[in-house]
Amino acid sequence: MATVSKATAGRVDIAPNAFVVPMAQTIVGSMAGGRPNFMAVAWLTRVNYQPPMLGVAINRRNFSHGAIAASGQFSVNFPTVDMTAVTDYTGLASGARVDKSGLFEVFHGHLDAAPLIRECPLGIECRVHTAVELPSNTFFIGEIVGAWCAEDCLDGDGAPDPKLLRPMLLTMPDNRYWAMGDVVGRAWHDGKALRVRAGG
Repeated sequence: MATVSKATAGRVDIAPNAFVVPMAQTIVGSMAGGRPNFMAVAWLTRVNYQPPMLGVAINRRNFSHGAIAASGQFSVNFPTVDMTAVTDYTGLASGARVDKSGLFEVFHGHLDAAPLIRECPLGIECRVHTAVELPSNTFFIGEIVGAWCAEDCLDGDGAPDPKLLRPMLLTMPDNRYWAMGDVVGRAWHDGKALRVRAGG
């Protein structure tokens, strides 16, 4: 029988890929063969503040990978919870076999190879800054050159309001979509009293 230390008592060592962390579900846009192409992507994160940068992990086997690598541009579009089915479809159907250019009303901002989706209340245009090669994916780090938000999703300060955006979240490996919950606190604010008491 395995010995359990006090440090790990009450904890189970789950498989490395079994952890469940909510991720923003997006649709990454690219241009391939002169037409817009779209792919569901949730493996993304902010990576730099100034200049603003966003990173997305794309498997090298995916059709979108070649399109992004060739153009050096991509978009990140944030669908609402009402767009679950079409978002999921963009991840099921490969652009190598299916023309997905007619799924959405497309517009362009500053970049010609980063198609934006009008049905998504928030769309971000990125120019590839760095491509980091990982065992199966390429982590494309893009500098944000434009962020386009629907006017009716802005708060009183002119910033996107998450409740109005109604973004989708994804958890893996249970592969479920979620809606965002309620506000529970304020970052860089709620811990100030503890910092004062700790003298930090």
